Amino acid sequence: MNNLRLLTGLLTMVLSSGGVCAYGQSVVTLEDIFEAAEANSAQLRPSITAQTEAEREISVARSGRLPDINTSLSFSYIGDGFTTKRNFSDYQKAPIPHFGNALSINISQPVYTGGAVTTTIQLAELKSTSARFATDFQRDNIRFQLTGFYLDIYKYNNLRRVVEGNIAAAQKVLQQMRARFEQGTALRNDITRYELLVSNLELQLVRINNTIDILNTNLVTTAGLPDGTIIVPDSTILTRSLPNEGIAWWQNEADANSPSLNLARSGVDISRKAESLVRSERLPKIGLQAGWSIDGPILVEVPPINRNLSYWFVGVGISYNISSLYKNNKALSKSRVAPQKALEQLEATREEVSLAVNSDHIRYLEAYEELKTQQKSVELAERNYRTISTRYSADMALITDMLDAANSKLEAEQQLVNARINTIYYYYKLLFTTGKI
Repeated sequence: MNNLRLLTGLLTMVLSSGGVCAYGQSVVTLEDIFEAAEANSAQLRPSITAQTEAEREISVARSGRLPDINTSLSFSYIGDGFTTKRNFSDYQKAPIPHFGNALSINISQPVYTGGAVTTTIQLAELKSTSARFATDFQRDNIRFQLTGFYLDIYKYNNLRRVVEGNIAAAQKVLQQMRARFEQGTALRNDITRYELLVSNLELQLVRINNTIDILNTNLVTTAGLPDGTIIVPDSTILTRSLPNEGIAWWQNEADANSPSLNLARSGVDISRKAESLVRSERLPKIGLQAGWSIDGPILVEVPPINRNLSYWFVGVGISYNISSLYKNNKALSKSRVAPQKALEQLEATREEVSLAVNSDHIRYLEAYEELKTQQKSVELAERNYRTISTRYSADMALITDMLDAANSKLEAEQQLVNARINTIYYYYKLLFTTGKI
């Protein structure tokens, strides 16, 4: 489903619900959220714009291969001159034509620049690639952030159902207690203690609802969805067949796809190109030159000739900045250190990614074991609750036993919800760390 279909689906929910709210509820998959964020996320937009800017910089660098064309046109008023002897005696006025004009056109085509133009283009291309990796890194961060919101909404929706179920069960027990109290077989204190349990459950339900509202707002805003959209996570997310590849496979995927590693590699390439650019400053520059000019009047003659003088030329120009031999040493020395620093940063990043993949993979496998344990815990807690409830009905158990059994059942069910979500969370955490989210 693309972004247009997603928004259309949300709008359809509004129309079918009679327009009760700005946007209705809609079951949305995590992939749909990613697509919506790709098109609308305000946090991603600056990175995409920076990438576009870097791509335009390539065209700017390529323009260095084009010829430089300069033209000038001027008109002037020329005053009369005078002549004297070398000791400034024998003053004589020298009339000069007063109207002056000048027109010139000069063309210079770089032929050899010591590799400066080519290196500048390659440097711009590397920076464009780096900007793309930076965009990928920001995109992955946003996707993982959205994944956290999405799975938390799913978790708290399940927790809400668990708490609502426990409230309903507690209300049923309260009705039985009140009936037994009227029969004189239960104490008022027992009813009060169970009412306190119901009150705590209702407060927990309020907190869960508030948390869901906050998470929904965070997800909708981050993904750039319309205000008022209520996200209902796809319940099939827990039934997906998740891969169980070994740690070596995940490490290889991280080395090939991690945006942070790609960014570090591009930093090495950029620093090396920057060093080449500094070296090119110490090489001569060769270019083809051509020009044409017309000037008048001709002032180099005495008296001046009131005519235009036109001439043209073609040739080869060679320039060499001798001062670069001693002025460029410090810049060159600095540029030699930069690649080493970039390589060290690459190794540090590779180590960080490797450790993160190892940690996430262990947590991923641990989540499966936790899920099995929590499923067994829920089974035992439910069995214990049924046993205590039966014994309490037969006056063979105390109210404290009922409270302990109810709390144990509630805690086990909540932990099971968390364990199910953790398996999905750590899978997406692995995808994020390896750059495959």
